[in-house]
Amino acid sequence: MTEYVFLDGQYIESDKAVIPVRTHAFLYGTGVFEGIRGYYNQEENKMYVFRMKEHYERMMRSAKVMWMESPYTVEEYSRITIDLLKRNEYKQNVYIRPTLYKSSMKIGPSLDDNKDSFVLFTTPLNDYYDSDKGLNVCISNWRKNSDNAMPPSVKITGAYANASLIKTDAHFAGFDDAIVLNEAGKVAEGSGMNLCFVKNGKIITPNTTDDILIGVTRNTVLELAKYLGIPTVEREVSRSELYVFDEVFCCGTGAQIMPIVSIDHRQIGNGNTGFITKKIQNLYYEVVQGKIEEFKHWCTPV
Repeated sequence: MTEYVFLDGQYIESDKAVIPVRTHAFLYGTGVFEGIRGYYNQEENKMYVFRMKEHYERMMRSAKVMWMESPYTVEEYSRITIDLLKRNEYKQNVYIRPTLYKSSMKIGPSLDDNKDSFVLFTTPLNDYYDSDKGLNVCISNWRKNSDNAMPPSVKITGAYANASLIKTDAHFAGFDDAIVLNEAGKVAEGSGMNLCFVKNGKIITPNTTDDILIGVTRNTVLELAKYLGIPTVEREVSRSELYVFDEVFCCGTGAQIMPIVSIDHRQIGNGNTGFITKKIQNLYYEVVQGKIEEFKHWCTPV
């Protein structure tokens, strides 16, 4: 089956979708992007794109920080995404990657006088990790890039070199992933996902001002917790607290809802997926497939 990509205003075959080697975003990491998932509902024989509008709204905010003029509106981005998914005729879960990038072929990092272009590709994707097994993570020696240097609330392509170092070093040390602290020494997030902690029946997550990506899935977790009657709090989290939480899980478009069962070789809880984590996880997988009426407005049918 031929797979298509949307590039420079056209739907083209994926193997023909190329950019010049002198493209500014390739040389300097000057792009902003989103990761979106589409979930295939077997019973309905239909795919749902999860929280597409919120992702494109965040991309527009990222573009503003990076001095970009978006070529499309949120509604137009959504229409293009649906059109591309229809062309690719998936009958499985997919990952959707829109990128707005500086496309002038110029030397020098400046963002002004620099053309903005858009590319969108999709690819089949199931789970990153075995959600029943849980992750063994460490605390990274790297620190999270700060808002005054490379704002983590903006999904800048070049900023993900930070995540690459964090995750790669964790792998070489024998861990699945890592938790990273900000420059103040407080807990920020994982290599590429937000973090949630459970203590005495309450979900705790770092503040949006603690150098984290303000995640769409993080917001989803907070809304699902409210639906389930689970109290939540956003606050600073210290490193030493990590070892004594009852449950820990990470959340993100890629990771989805993923339990963390050990940190720095210290077992979390009983070493298995916690009760509250499992409740959030189970509800999340129902919601993203459009099976829960109260949250169906988050799911765009293809």
